[in-house]
Amino acid sequence: MERISWNQYFMAQSHLLALRSTCTRLMVGATIVREKRIIAGGYNGSVSGSVHCIDEGCYVIDGHCVRTVHAEANALLQCAKFGVPTEGAEIYVTHFPCLQCCKQIIQAGIKRIYYATDYKNHPYARELFTDAGVETEKVELSAIALDTQFKEKEQYINHLLNELHNQTDDNETYDELKAEAKSLFNI
Repeated sequence: MERISWNQYFMAQSHLLALRSTCTRLMVGATIVREKRIIAGGYNGSVSGSVHCIDEGCYVIDGHCVRTVHAEANALLQCAKFGVPTEGAEIYVTHFPCLQCCKQIIQAGIKRIYYATDYKNHPYARELFTDAGVETEKVELSAIALDTQFKEKEQYINHLLNELHNQTDDNETYDELKAEAKSLFNI
């Protein structure tokens, strides 16, 4: 059995949190970690007890859904609510933080950000992170982190593709299937 890395483990937690999102525009999850322990998690959604985007649609002003509290902010607010210090912690986020979340992360004393997907990466956010000494690192979630049989499935698809290639002269269909398998399994 092969264990996943800490980065993959915490990023998987953020992706799991994102599944709780109530905003239909983008599902985001964030996990705050200190000394390899999860201290808080958040996802983007409405203020507690308020109407959700999934129920009444997004409330968009100037291209932003103002109904939604961002995942990073929700995780930081969870720490504040329960008195959990964030100084020197790390945060794992499914998407690169927006400018406002960037400021909150810096003010909370977070020292490292891991993100899975680039998303409207604001140049000023990058500048602020650099000036504050906050390191950012892209850590895409590996399928193997979520699927314990990923390697076996990948090997089986490769086997099927090889069998197909040996038994057909239809190179066009073979190439299409191989391209689809490559996009699904990165083979």
